[in-house]
Amino acid sequence: MIKRIFAIFLVAAVAGPVPVRAQDAAAPFDGDLQRLAEILGTLHYLRGICGTNEGQKWRAEMQALVDAETPSGERRSRMIASFNRGYNGFQQTYRSCTPAANVAIRRYLEEGSKISRDLTARYAN
Repeated sequence: MIKRIFAIFLVAAVAGPVPVRAQDAAAPFDGDLQRLAEILGTLHYLRGICGTNEGQKWRAEMQALVDAETPSGERRSRMIASFNRGYNGFQQTYRSCTPAANVAIRRYLEEGSKISRDLTARYAN
């Protein structure tokens, strides 16, 4: 089940990026992008301590999201800050993998998958 959710989340995040914006003005989906970035940061930390041996996978997903959106200035800073907030927030809470960390991973995979699907359905060409 988790592998299926993970696969959906991954495909939606990579294959269905939102359209590139020419200007640096706030987009109507920026809140969702920031939440997705925070989830990616959380997964980057939690999957690492839970021994999944994924290396920089979730950081690379974040980079792909930034590359697809090509934000600059304040928008870029907010996305990166969201990723770091997700990573740092769980770094302060979890020092090792626990059952609660595994529950959090599952929930964040589900939420990230939903956000990705919704963004793709609403804004992709």
